[in-house]
Amino acid sequence: MLAAETEQEQHRLLRKTKIVCTIGPKTASFEAIKGLAELGMNVARLNMSHGTQDWHLGVIKNIKRYNKKFAGSLAIMLDTRGAEIRSGDLKQDLALKVGDILTLTTRRQAELEPYCVEVSHDGFVAEVAPDDIILVDGGMLRLRVLGVGRTDIRCQSLDEGVLSSRRHLNVRGKSAELPTITEQDWRDIEFGIDQRVDFIALSFVREAGPIVDLQKRLQARGVAMEVFAKIESAASIPELDDIIAVADGVMIARGDLGAELPYEDVPLLQDEIIAKCRRAGKPVIVATHMLESMIVNPTPTRAEVTDITHAVQQGADAIMLSGETATGRYPRKALEVMGTVAGRIERHLAAGSAPFLSAREDRLRPKREIAHSAAMLSNNLQAVGTLVITRRGLMAALLSQCRPRGPIFAFTNTTHVRRRLGIYWGVQAFVVALSSDPEVTIQRAIEQLLRKGVVRSGEKIIVLSDILAGGKFVETVQVRVI
Repeated sequence: MLAAETEQEQHRLLRKTKIVCTIGPKTASFEAIKGLAELGMNVARLNMSHGTQDWHLGVIKNIKRYNKKFAGSLAIMLDTRGAEIRSGDLKQDLALKVGDILTLTTRRQAELEPYCVEVSHDGFVAEVAPDDIILVDGGMLRLRVLGVGRTDIRCQSLDEGVLSSRRHLNVRGKSAELPTITEQDWRDIEFGIDQRVDFIALSFVREAGPIVDLQKRLQARGVAMEVFAKIESAASIPELDDIIAVADGVMIARGDLGAELPYEDVPLLQDEIIAKCRRAGKPVIVATHMLESMIVNPTPTRAEVTDITHAVQQGADAIMLSGETATGRYPRKALEVMGTVAGRIERHLAAGSAPFLSAREDRLRPKREIAHSAAMLSNNLQAVGTLVITRRGLMAALLSQCRPRGPIFAFTNTTHVRRRLGIYWGVQAFVVALSSDPEVTIQRAIEQLLRKGVVRSGEKIIVLSDILAGGKFVETVQVRVI
């Protein structure tokens, strides 16, 4: 490996906060995916709201090709479209000025009168009332409801702007009565199962039930995929505890969340959701508008840098790029900025608080205590990191919850577990051939780390592994000098 490549890999390994990149027209090619992976993308997100299954299949093939050719560990997250409310197709964009009158209608007609726009949800008229504010694309345009008829909603534009086809519509302070998983979502989920994606992000989750339904479907199909609940509607807030309890992870989708709730509440909710996920030991992704200006500009705003900083300081497992990498002019620069900021803030926090330990009683409590002990030992001895041998990824995930200051080097014998660990804070996963003798496996793992240059001879490392004692495998925490 060349020196520059070694330094680049070390930089990626040292960053603990993971980065999810949305793949779109600008980044769908093999070379573009390879470039993002080399810059630090951990998870590739497929947004099923855009593009066909055939298009996404091409992306999946490019990701798998990269993983195979370069022994990569890019994970794939399929993000369902959910039952969104959108404006209809327009022959040409509508240029609106402040005070202009516009009608939204549920009528299905080939021709509509001027300044009359179809909406996708037939029940929309029953869910709005005079003086409600309808937000177009999260607030790029605001429409005040003047009156509601049987099929029509008469609105007045509060802003100057352009309304184009298929724009997302929200009503401030309200959540539409729509199914969480639509028939199209189930078809997309089956597509994801067939393609063995690693994560499914379930859009517009309002309660725990649909998550459980999806998990049962996955179990029935015999596939190991983690389900992330997207928190993006006002109706989900009272149900947060139940949602977090059953989900494998959470994505805070701040765009739609900020459209349905007062924008000043969103930072407080972000704090609350991350804290709840930390207590529950569930990975959490902060998403939407993190580097929005870099869709068109080559540098971020200082406010965007502060936004990334806040998410890292809160202890989010991952941060996400959406339009920045899907359709933006500067996808690579946006990823570089996100990685650089996250890494810089993590170094500043290196002397942070003690590891977090969930106090709840469950079947995993003994394993949690072992992971906590390993994290504390790593911190107290200023070890170069913690090496964990894990078949299913469980001990690596539990160790991630404890937030040790050094990196977590997880070694597993399956590429699927290696990819899935790509979302967990601080975990850098590798594949190793497991031996019936645990000591042989540990030595193989240490040799890999030495070859990659992320550890050096003479450094202390904590080893979390089982050993053969009295004919049984016993979990141990060891202090070793490499």
